[in-house]
Amino acid sequence: MSHEIHILPSLLAADFTRLGEEIATVESAGTAMLHYDVMDGRFVPNISMGLPILESIRKVTKCWLDVHLMIVEPERYVEAFRAAGADSISVHQEASPHLHRTLSLIQATGAKAGVVLNPATPVHTLDDVLGLADFVLVMSVNPGYGGQKFIPAALHKIRQLDQIRRQRNLNYCIEIDGGVDMSNILEISEAGCDWLVAGSSVFRSESPATAVRDLHTRAASGRQLLA
Repeated sequence: MSHEIHILPSLLAADFTRLGEEIATVESAGTAMLHYDVMDGRFVPNISMGLPILESIRKVTKCWLDVHLMIVEPERYVEAFRAAGADSISVHQEASPHLHRTLSLIQATGAKAGVVLNPATPVHTLDDVLGLADFVLVMSVNPGYGGQKFIPAALHKIRQLDQIRRQRNLNYCIEIDGGVDMSNILEISEAGCDWLVAGSSVFRSESPATAVRDLHTRAASGRQLLA
């Protein structure tokens, strides 16, 4: 996969009464990917969007839909979320005892397969699936709620994952989710991150379109410094 920098506005932070408008606004700013959080109230202490909303969103946008399953038994729902419009689907290492099988199932549907690490889960737990995964999502907050403060230890994981893909000549993308804003996005991109999920810093700003453009410009400058 391409390691091009992308800002992924997180729809969990959008105004649900104006969801179509919110999506159109960030699309107008050049957004190519949207992040969609699914919570079940079991794996994480909250409940969020499901299949019907994803189906509706798919009808109004050409953006890549990145679906993050924060649920138990994610393998039961992979095919349904792909059918509803997901372009990429990520599952948690902590929720997937048969991780290789689940990632393979995602890829069999035609979607890109990602694996997610909670803040307390070390990178080495993914050693045997990094050659299979299309992307790795590093949680920089504890999953379950939007608007949380960034956990700096996530930067070390990104650097580890970037070093591993260089050493092993792997092509997975590195994604981050949680507390991403203008104060830390430069450091995150310099660490080697490709996909940067931003919720509150986009949709709860005065101008979501301006926020997306500013975040992308700053992240891209970090990538240039890395190169």
